[in-house]
Amino acid sequence: MDRSNFSDRSTPAAAVGDRTAAGRDASPGRPGHDPSVREVADLARELDVDLSVGLTGAEAARRLAADGPNELRSKPPVPLWRKVLAQFQDPLIYLLLVAVAISVVAWAAEGATGFPVDAVVIAAVVLLNAVLGFVQENKAENAVAALQSMTAATSTVLRDGRRVTVPSAELVRGDVLVLGEGDAVGADARLVRATALKIQEASLTGESEAVTKNPATLEAHAPLGDRLDMVFKGTAVAQGVGTALVTATGMDTEMGAIAEMLDATEEDPSPLQREIAGVSKLLGVTVIVIAVVVMVVTALVNEVSTLSDFVTVLLLGVSLAVAAVPEGLPAILSVVLAIGVQRMARRNAVVKKLHSVETLGSASVIASDKTGTLTKNEMTIERVVTASGEVRLTGVGYRPDGEVLSAGGPLEDEALTREVGMVLGGGSLANDAQLTRRDGEWEIQGDPTEAAFLVAAHKLQGTVDRVRTYERRGEVPFTSERKMMSALVDPEGDGAWALVTKGAPDVLLRRCTRQQVGSDVVPLDDARHARALADVEALSGQAYRTLGVAYRRVEEGTSAERLEDSERDLVYVGVVGIIDPPRPEVADAVEQAHRAGVRVMMITGDHPTTAARIAEDLGIVGAGEARAVTGVELDRLDGGALREVTRDVSVYARVAPQNKLQIVDALQADGHVVAMTGDGVNDAPALKSADIGVAMGVTGTEVTKEASKMILGDDNFATIVAAVRQGRIIFDNIKKFLRYLLSSNMGEVFTVFLGVVLAGVIGLAGASDDAVVVPLLATQILWINLVTDSGPALAMGVDPEIDDVMGRRPRRLSERIIDRHMWTGILSIGLVMGLATLATIDIFLPGGLVEGHDSLEVARTAGFTTLVVAQLFNAFNSRSETTSAFHRLFVNKWLWGAVALAFALQVAVVEVPFLQAAFGTASMDLAHWAVAVAMASSVLWFDELRKLVWRARHRGEVA
Repeated sequence: MDRSNFSDRSTPAAAVGDRTAAGRDASPGRPGHDPSVREVADLARELDVDLSVGLTGAEAARRLAADGPNELRSKPPVPLWRKVLAQFQDPLIYLLLVAVAISVVAWAAEGATGFPVDAVVIAAVVLLNAVLGFVQENKAENAVAALQSMTAATSTVLRDGRRVTVPSAELVRGDVLVLGEGDAVGADARLVRATALKIQEASLTGESEAVTKNPATLEAHAPLGDRLDMVFKGTAVAQGVGTALVTATGMDTEMGAIAEMLDATEEDPSPLQREIAGVSKLLGVTVIVIAVVVMVVTALVNEVSTLSDFVTVLLLGVSLAVAAVPEGLPAILSVVLAIGVQRMARRNAVVKKLHSVETLGSASVIASDKTGTLTKNEMTIERVVTASGEVRLTGVGYRPDGEVLSAGGPLEDEALTREVGMVLGGGSLANDAQLTRRDGEWEIQGDPTEAAFLVAAHKLQGTVDRVRTYERRGEVPFTSERKMMSALVDPEGDGAWALVTKGAPDVLLRRCTRQQVGSDVVPLDDARHARALADVEALSGQAYRTLGVAYRRVEEGTSAERLEDSERDLVYVGVVGIIDPPRPEVADAVEQAHRAGVRVMMITGDHPTTAARIAEDLGIVGAGEARAVTGVELDRLDGGALREVTRDVSVYARVAPQNKLQIVDALQADGHVVAMTGDGVNDAPALKSADIGVAMGVTGTEVTKEASKMILGDDNFATIVAAVRQGRIIFDNIKKFLRYLLSSNMGEVFTVFLGVVLAGVIGLAGASDDAVVVPLLATQILWINLVTDSGPALAMGVDPEIDDVMGRRPRRLSERIIDRHMWTGILSIGLVMGLATLATIDIFLPGGLVEGHDSLEVARTAGFTTLVVAQLFNAFNSRSETTSAFHRLFVNKWLWGAVALAFALQVAVVEVPFLQAAFGTASMDLAHWAVAVAMASSVLWFDELRKLVWRARHRGEVA
């Protein structure tokens, strides 16, 4: 029952780095240091309050006016205009806006005739991207305000000697809180009195079991979870009653400390955002250089001298800039990420920010909270050990489904069955919890450990029915000093009263003189006593919390007041092993994560032995390799030593919120992309600091949901691993359309640049009387970008998994999304496109390397078509950097649809009269079309040969 029975509760000499609320402010009237080590009487004098009367109404009002309401400070909301403006703060967007400005200037210089199509289209792309980003990221971060929602609406206090209920926001220092079962604690307070008081602090400390409180003053500072004489804002009373003196309110509370940490934690851009920003800057410089070089070379080669020729050269530079910049990239990236978000949502992973999708796929470490994340947060009895042997109970959680097994089979031994029934029945009688079924779901009220007895009793046939017939007349409540609880019952309904006791086994055994063996009661001699203790130690060594059960007959008429005197000469029945069980699906998810090169770490407020056991059970660490480092140990380490520890240790226990931040920061400093999962208030700062914070959607607090970037709708750790897989697929797809867009756009750049430089070689120079003859018109370049960039790139964004994404290590931060190998492919494919396009023009133009017989308009149209079709072939190339385009060729119906639509549109722009006039094209016969398609296919065959050579050189390596 008491957590102190099952774990090391010794108080450390110092809690280095522990942030005590009271210690943050030593102004007059406030306790000058940690109130947990101060005598209550001293605190009462300092706060000027009579503990039996409480504050007067007037004094409480004065203090409220002086100190402010008992609320957590929240950030002012971000204005709408700033949210909208933020969508344009991206280097690639800046580049596109410059392209818009240049297009408008060129259009104006040309006489402002017609419509500035280039500028309008690019501007529309920018606006579309902003709208997508704003819609997806409109959830304003307000984690501190979410903390406020956890505070109880009202609290009971002593005012003017009477109990009154006041809004929790009106609590002040010096108020005397009156606590009862089910109450939420409205402020940090020092206990004055407590009777069987247990506080559920999981949301603040991560401790899965309710903490038994004791008003006795601590001898030294202790970590937050070990301050047994304190209660804290935002926690809940699981059992018992008590009174407490309020020592801190609002931002001075421990929850306020977390709010400050959360407020001060800044979010870094995601790896994808950093990479795209780098690519955008590189493209910006490249575009300027290419445009300037081409304009200078064109002016020199063609001896530009008139204003009209200058405008033509300027338009050529603008069209080249438009060709080099994948203006659809921001919108396509947003759409692809949004599609990924929707896919994840169908798998119960709700992503709040688009770029977080890819970040999760890059995660190299998943640092997970234990309670409620890796485990069910439902205390479960798994073992019962008695004089006649040991049984194992199947089933986990509060649903009373399962079996009682002995030696791997059904429990058949009569003596063992009787003893186990007495243990589970006795634990259910000396018990204040309730197990109820509501709308098909099982719920508990009271202490989770006591509820475990009620659940276990259902699994042994007949036990619950017998317990329900018992009449209970009185009890001796549990206290931390006694470490046990007793109930007076009439087991047979015949007036033969019995005292049933459960508690810490070592304490209980000292009061026992006999032992139950089957239906007999035998003396508890030294040998039996030693064996019973050995059973307890064996369970504790397996990280079980242990509780013993004993009983004795009492005289008829024994009063409830005299029950405590009867807690002697007990008959020892047996001991149970209780644990918060792992979620059944987590072990497989951990194995998948390890296969993908993702390290799984456990960071919990629970006891080190329990944490190590769960870590072994789940495969987080190997058998016998578990080593749990505590928060106190972490506080003693400097930065370098902390990084060394985080490289080797995967299990951390008894940690405070700042310890979680330390671990996350150390991992990030070591180059890791960290995904941090959690559900409690204590997890929120680390979730916000991590590269991607993952909150539990069912058991998680509003704080963690607001601080996180992703929320699990089913609290299933396996969903995280599924999201990692989806994140990797999305990242691969982003690389696909980046490879496609950049190589295709480089094809346009090489076509224009080499077309100008080699105009005399391929027959362009003499094909027209104009001073400047270009292989493609500006409108044709814009058409290529509109037709080929959008549809196929978007279709690649939903491409299914081509390679085994979970069979490779995570992407390192030092790895570029566009590395040297990818740049080589982009440039080589672009060069082949450009050469194929110019060769097609040469084939149909008179003069040049190949003698042709068509007009400039027809030859240019053939080259224009070749470039379009080459880019459509390139869409299949780009699905993998190393795998053949024919691998799983037909799995993406959207890509085939986009390619078919683009080809149909190209046919229309070549053959439809009004489109011919708009884009400067001319009709072609079947031979022209055949040549154009054949020349365009050279892109496919070249890339197949390049991939074949790469695979031969890297045989056996993961692509």
